[in-house]
Amino acid sequence: MSIIKLHNTYFKKYISKEKIAEAIDSMVEQITEDCKGETPVFIGILNGSFMFVADLVRKYNYNCTVSFVKLASYEGTSSTGKIKQLVGLNEDLEGKTVIILEDIIDTGNTLQEIYDIFSDRKLKQLKIATLFFKPDVFKKELQIDYIGISIPDKFIIGYGLDYDGLGRNLANIYQLTTPPKMKNIVLFGPPGAGKGTQADMLKEKYKLIHISTGDVFRSNINNKTELGILAKSFMENGDLVPDKVTIDMLKAEVDKNPNANGFIFDGFPRTKSQAKALDKFLEEKGELISGMVALEVPENLLVTRLLERGKISGRIDDQDESKIRNRFNEYNTKTAVLKDYYQLQGKYFGANGVGTIDDITKRLSEIIDQL
Repeated sequence: MSIIKLHNTYFKKYISKEKIAEAIDSMVEQITEDCKGETPVFIGILNGSFMFVADLVRKYNYNCTVSFVKLASYEGTSSTGKIKQLVGLNEDLEGKTVIILEDIIDTGNTLQEIYDIFSDRKLKQLKIATLFFKPDVFKKELQIDYIGISIPDKFIIGYGLDYDGLGRNLANIYQLTTPPKMKNIVLFGPPGAGKGTQADMLKEKYKLIHISTGDVFRSNINNKTELGILAKSFMENGDLVPDKVTIDMLKAEVDKNPNANGFIFDGFPRTKSQAKALDKFLEEKGELISGMVALEVPENLLVTRLLERGKISGRIDDQDESKIRNRFNEYNTKTAVLKDYYQLQGKYFGANGVGTIDDITKRLSEIIDQL
């Protein structure tokens, strides 16, 4: 994910896990060269450094010991400048080489505290290693021996660094970004759930553009667009239309509405690869999927509803129960994959799809209002 949301604050991907790994490799090389014949004591500063410490010491192929000290200086997205030593260090370090492993050094207030803590420990030498360094705001005349990546003075999270408790587990580094301007909804519902009706209600209420995959396909084929001709050639041969063709159609539809408040995607994505492609496309625009909202209705109720509809509409696929249940099986199989995909992002929301049209719209609106 290139854009994430934590505590109603948005962050965009800034430094990849691959670049982090390269920086740590370089630091390990320098430390190895400087500590020949030594058994250094690596001391990580909790909480932020735990991932950095784990990766660095795992790559250090010589004898060493590892310990931790816990300090705190951040609240929210800005430094308080107040340092509190929460957990002390009790082991004997006299005559040893100590290498402090910090996740990030900015103003240098925490670094000053570290120097003070170890000033009377009678060390052989004290060295400082920081994965991230903000030179623009560094205020101290203090030695930093190993620097992984120098960055501007912007608040970052990920790889051990948090925003009010969240984000430490992220493999990449993210920085603050402006909130997306659009509200983009993936609307799902089994056959007969009234998804089309609800899409019409919601697009009017929230001033969104409703993009139905079926409508987009028919429009492209009827208008003989390049993509429509290509899609038709696959369909006439009895082949599935490749994801790329479908995705390109959806992209073109989105690009037709650059000033939209957002979109309701109906019938798309249908596969995990399509969901990933949609995420990537929106992220390039600085946008993201706000949530996947799925209408949940008992299957037996829908079967009865569709059979009744078949008597009026004349649709053959609504008159055969076995075919109807096969459509449900296909829907459930596809939705299960997408449900897991969006649930991992905290973006899956199920809504009770039984009741009057207004009742269901109200339930959906309560979800959408929170996105």
